[in-house]
Amino acid sequence: MEGDFIKINEWLKPLSWFYGMGVQFRNFLFDAGILKSHSFDIPVIAVGNITVGGTGKTPHVEYLVRLLKDMAKVAVLSRGYKRKSHGFLIADEQTGAHDIGDEPFQMKKKYPDVTIAVDKNRRRGIEQLASADPELDVVLLDDAFQHRYVKPGINILLVDYHRLIIYDKLLPAGRLREPLSGKNRADIVIVTKCPSEMKPMEYRVITKAMALFAYQRLFFTTLAYEQMYPIFGEQAPRDLTDLQADEHVLLLTGIASPRQLEEDLAPYTQNLQSLSFPDHHDFSAKDVQLLNDTFAAMPSPKCIITTEKDAARIVGLEGLTDEVREALWSLPVRIQFMLDQEQKFNEKIIGYVRKNSRNGILAKAEDDDKSKDSDRAGDWPRTISFRNN
Repeated sequence: MEGDFIKINEWLKPLSWFYGMGVQFRNFLFDAGILKSHSFDIPVIAVGNITVGGTGKTPHVEYLVRLLKDMAKVAVLSRGYKRKSHGFLIADEQTGAHDIGDEPFQMKKKYPDVTIAVDKNRRRGIEQLASADPELDVVLLDDAFQHRYVKPGINILLVDYHRLIIYDKLLPAGRLREPLSGKNRADIVIVTKCPSEMKPMEYRVITKAMALFAYQRLFFTTLAYEQMYPIFGEQAPRDLTDLQADEHVLLLTGIASPRQLEEDLAPYTQNLQSLSFPDHHDFSAKDVQLLNDTFAAMPSPKCIITTEKDAARIVGLEGLTDEVREALWSLPVRIQFMLDQEQKFNEKIIGYVRKNSRNGILAKAEDDDKSKDSDRAGDWPRTISFRNN
């Protein structure tokens, strides 16, 4: 089987070459100014990747939301992948996942006071947001690294630790959506989904292999899990450590890369079974029946764990048995910076927003900070205090 895969991969290489030529020509048009990238007078931070498949965009955007929401007025603009609506739309309390997509829906539920909007045309979306709210301080673009019609103030490129772009190939032979040189547009590169215990040598190897320029900053993040909460039931939240030694766990996912989640759950149970579907999967009646039958066949005690992203779609499903509904738990995830890099990352983001915000209070706060530092003969940037709720 492995030999057959290698042969198929070799056959696809010529197609990758033609695909790469097309992408490079498009990038040339932007670099030469023939196709225009639009800048805005409001801070814009883009988060995205150059690969097919999940790199942890939503947890990283949520990190930025938590970092900034108590000091600035924040809006998140997403494409709203697989939504049923069209054009520009701002979410409210009545908006469903089918209107804006599962990931924006998830963020709106977690941060109801933050503006969450969707528009495939990011330039139009930013213009609409800025026009609708003159006090808006910063726009976070979700999955927009390749949307070159907008020129963000900070471009964040996410790279999956399990599929480093430096060892990948262009589509269709690999998962790269553009040549490796695309990483040069990034101001910040984050290697995501790292094992919680990486050896110093591995950091050094990856850092050297990434071959970033001096103007780029490299960070490493890992996943941290919060208390699980019931999707349908009224049970109290529970920690992963609360799983019983003999409890059978069915991991239900519709995400691009469940591998890290499977590895992270393994220490908590010896009875882990995975039921995986493609990213952003729309669960059908057949899928519901498969879930019901799979769970019914598992011995007790047992439960089902899924992601918040999948829970956004599962909550509206019909046909789930009472047993399945009572056993479904959503597992929230957050990212954690490694190598004590969190403060450096935070300072870079906060400093950019303060310097470029249309809000005079933020600009004055930056001037006050600089003045205080000057009085103390300190170096800028100094440690910035913030709440990360």
